Amino acid sequence: MQAHAIIDDSPMSAVTETTSILIADAFSPQGIAHLESLGCRVLLDAALDGDALIDAIGEKQPDVVIVRSTKLPSEVFAAAETLSLVVRAGAGYDTIDVAAASARGISVANCPGMNAIAVAELAWGLILSCDRRIPDQTADLRNGVWAKKEYAKASGLFGRTLGIVGLGRIGQEIATRGRAFGMKVVAWSRSLTQERADAIGVGYCESLNNLAKMSDVVSVNVAALSDTAKLIDDAFFDAMKPGSTIVNTSRGSVIDHEALASAIQDKQIRAGLDVFQNEPKGGDQSFENGIVSKPGVYGTHHVGASTNQAQEAIASEAVRIVETWMNSGEVPNCVNIASSTAASTLLTIRHLNQPGVLAHVFEILGSSKTNVEEMENVVYEGATAACARIQISGTLGTTDLEHINDHSAVLSVSTSPITAS
Repeated sequence: MQAHAIIDDSPMSAVTETTSILIADAFSPQGIAHLESLGCRVLLDAALDGDALIDAIGEKQPDVVIVRSTKLPSEVFAAAETLSLVVRAGAGYDTIDVAAASARGISVANCPGMNAIAVAELAWGLILSCDRRIPDQTADLRNGVWAKKEYAKASGLFGRTLGIVGLGRIGQEIATRGRAFGMKVVAWSRSLTQERADAIGVGYCESLNNLAKMSDVVSVNVAALSDTAKLIDDAFFDAMKPGSTIVNTSRGSVIDHEALASAIQDKQIRAGLDVFQNEPKGGDQSFENGIVSKPGVYGTHHVGASTNQAQEAIASEAVRIVETWMNSGEVPNCVNIASSTAASTLLTIRHLNQPGVLAHVFEILGSSKTNVEEMENVVYEGATAACARIQISGTLGTTDLEHINDHSAVLSVSTSPITAS
């Protein structure tokens, strides 16, 4: 891949060895320079969105697309003939139609944990704002109002309980800062066990409602998935202590906003929100949401990951994913690899490392209508021999196995059942 990498708006060729990359969001100049140094041809257009993005994909036919906030609906993948890899320059990937990408054999990767510290810092800014009403105090001061008597009423955080919903990297960073404030930290996550909670140094909650009952402050840090939609619901708010605080820096969809509005009114719950339902997807736009006008609600503009430090780390990780894919075909942090397949039999073939051997095997598998689910071919030192391990659905008959073994370069053939783990 020695072709000179450029940034321009000329057509990207699918016939060259140069890897073509379309970046449809703002991206670190250092990251672009690194991609250039790898021999990539880069088109950067942070304004691409909607139909313009679909048109650009269809016209440029990139091998890789990198996005941050820009949505990639199914129409994008329908227009993409050469696209092999999508990288979400961030942790969540709910803005990407992963099912559409998977249906066309396109890998989708994300950059988890790179923004953990930045998001944790903002979460703590919101926690402190809720406790000390810092935005309200600032607004009054700017309006010439001195209201010390009103704002001298604060609960304080030392010795209180911080409950963390979702103990990934962001949740752990928030927990670390909670302990620095002298808070007791408890956590709930679907994958959390007592042993892991002990290792991390947090209290283990078996249920969400138990966490809600125990906590004075709740921080929500879960991915936006079908099973986390409105995860924080009426039952959760009913279990929360009156006057407690909830902070959400994950996605607006994970909290039932109607339930939150009722809890704010009926239980004086305070809320720090960096994310909202139906929020604008970037740029300077008008935004109306009834929840932000309620007393005790403090909001930011979905900027949890928006620090220079975080963006440089995310760009570096995105480049690492692209570079690994270019060099080995492997995709770090791939989110759409099947967790299981229909494979029931492992076909193992030791063979001489010569052309045509695997073509011979696949011809027999095709003739027997046997589907290959997964495979690897390991070449041994000296490159004289190799071993192909092919996971197939169904079984092969004795005749098929004999036909495979008939090839002069095949050393041995064996099958064994695959046991589900």
